[in-house]
Amino acid sequence: MTARTLMVQGTTSDAGKSVLVAGLCRVFVRRGLLVAPFKPQNMALNSAVTVDGGEIGRAQAVQAQACGIAPTVDMNPVLLKPNTDRGAQVIVQGHAVGNMDAVAYHDYKGIARSAVLDSHARLSAAYDLILVEGAGSPAEINLRANDIANMGFAEAVDCPVILIADIDRGGVFAHLVGTLALLSQSERRRVAGFVINRFRGDLALLQPGLDWLERETGKPVLGVLPYLQGWHLEAEDAVATQQVEKDRAALRVLVPVFPRISNHTDLDPLRLHSQVDLRYARAGARPPSADLIILPGSKSVRADLDWLRREGWESAIARHLRYGGRLIGICGGFQMLGTRIEDPLGLEGEPGSSPGLGLLDLETRLAPEKILANVRGRLTLEQASVVGYEIHAGVTAGAALDHPAAILSDDGITRADGAMSADGQILGTYLHGLFESSTACAALLRWAGLSVRETPDYQAQRESAIDRLADAIETHLDLERIASLTKEVGDNVG
Repeated sequence: MTARTLMVQGTTSDAGKSVLVAGLCRVFVRRGLLVAPFKPQNMALNSAVTVDGGEIGRAQAVQAQACGIAPTVDMNPVLLKPNTDRGAQVIVQGHAVGNMDAVAYHDYKGIARSAVLDSHARLSAAYDLILVEGAGSPAEINLRANDIANMGFAEAVDCPVILIADIDRGGVFAHLVGTLALLSQSERRRVAGFVINRFRGDLALLQPGLDWLERETGKPVLGVLPYLQGWHLEAEDAVATQQVEKDRAALRVLVPVFPRISNHTDLDPLRLHSQVDLRYARAGARPPSADLIILPGSKSVRADLDWLRREGWESAIARHLRYGGRLIGICGGFQMLGTRIEDPLGLEGEPGSSPGLGLLDLETRLAPEKILANVRGRLTLEQASVVGYEIHAGVTAGAALDHPAAILSDDGITRADGAMSADGQILGTYLHGLFESSTACAALLRWAGLSVRETPDYQAQRESAIDRLADAIETHLDLERIASLTKEVGDNVG
């Protein structure tokens, strides 16, 4: 078996590449094909643990769900996790190979390219169709040399490309025409058509522009996707803030947005809960009062802890606890709750040690070997069942761990996780996906002071969102034309 490959590239970041690939995955699965998602290179701090024990971008895990398959490391062979403004941790086929600045990574791209093509070849041998997501924009001409994320990959495997643009942000025709203008002649031929995303209004008013676009470029518009009101699918990297309608007596939950916040998708089930008013606090914002404060994950824990202190959060948290509020720390946020964080090897920045918030009697030392595990178990709160995953480099020890937050099972081995404070106000855990299990979410919200009526099934919400997206694609895109592209490996771009 050799799979056909179709790639989606965008005129900008957040144009809708991840969404379109996820929707197309479900559409072609409905048509009886074995489909796999693929993203050659991803830069994101939201990640997932794969069935084969590696780490990939979270968007590819969601796309795998749209395909009805378990995610594997081959679906995102290169993941870049920024830990400074100039550098990132480089993860190849699921495992970290080190930290690199932009210049070092540029020199490393030859090795990364081999991994990308190797992973694509493995998927190609196992599936009927590979749906590929590009990264950023193919028109970033300063990154064209040795490109493995966009047209460099498309040319290497000889696949057609759909170009998507977001009309909601404005300038959609300039984005499309300008992107084409910055491509080489062979790359322009490779673009098989356009999709316009997030359209609101009467399509008849847009039609003259669509007609002009087709005449000007000689490329077909494959469809216009409407803006889906009240629709949610996990963000690849940007912090999503839209919420459902809230009860007047909703639990007030506050989350600081660290400069290197990671896996903030942990909070999505709370955003979508009608009894939870989730607020994100960014730099310069005075922390408002809340019933529950959550310190989320971080890719640079010591640096983000410094930021937290500069922004006045240390005193705000102390005041919050003094008045009986609840506090949760997840992964990096859990590490911040301890007395000290040590990074002797400089895994997340400059080598050194930082005092923690001193709220739990534990210390964390960062180690080169990252813990990657899908786990299940029970919270010590109400013995509520929980399912989640761990992604962390920290090794934590201390007396606080004698009162764990959860008892987990990983490959048949039972172990304790996290800590609960003696007064019951503070919970720390390494467990991501903490709120995705309805029983665990309800137990945590009751602990925080909420009279929980009903906690939505987050997994069912995600499935419903994927199906709604696929329905919109089937209604508004020229699927027969798109399907014909999947049958053309390279004939249309030669």
